[in-house]
Amino acid sequence: MSKGESRDVESRLIHTEGLRNRDRYQLLTSLVVPRPIAWVSSRSPDGVPNLAPFSYFAALSATPLLIGVSIGSRRGAAKDTLRNIREIGTFCVNIVTEHHLEAMNISSGDHPPEVDEFQVAGAGMAEAEVVSAPYVAGCPAVFECSVREEVALSEAGNVFVIAQVVAIRLSNDLPLLAGSFFVDPEVLRPVSRLGGESYAKLGTVQSIARPAPR
Repeated sequence: MSKGESRDVESRLIHTEGLRNRDRYQLLTSLVVPRPIAWVSSRSPDGVPNLAPFSYFAALSATPLLIGVSIGSRRGAAKDTLRNIREIGTFCVNIVTEHHLEAMNISSGDHPPEVDEFQVAGAGMAEAEVVSAPYVAGCPAVFECSVREEVALSEAGNVFVIAQVVAIRLSNDLPLLAGSFFVDPEVLRPVSRLGGESYAKLGTVQSIARPAPR
């Protein structure tokens, strides 16, 4: 068998339509791994800061610079994060690193709207410069975002929020790789989400050159 070639293995086919919601969730979140975490910070119209993590998070486009975050409902109602960004129109995405793993997990709890998750999680708070939203002080990388579009994914209230990144805040301790705007991942030390209560830290970084054009 040549390099890169693979053989089929014995397998089973799971028809997803017949599964319970919990079963679909467990399969999806344990197979689509590792997932980056959007630690979203926002503020309510009443001025209450909000902080919550979401692992249905992706880069969508560089031009324009767009990211997407999928936000589910809670007990049939919109989560505080979604209500805030609908009413204010802006938010920040804090890139979760090893240093903030515990605080991020604490902020994922089910808190009432009047509770400030920054305080609950023991996370420092600072104000974004371009958008109206707080961010996590000491976070090495922060996206300041403006909502562009909202896509309803289900009748249950799951929503995909598309936002434009209007500014990126980088710590002076986070270097760019020589001659580029690539951030050094081994300095960033991002944390990603796996299935269940599991998370992953950055492992071995391997660079592979792309094939030369023919």
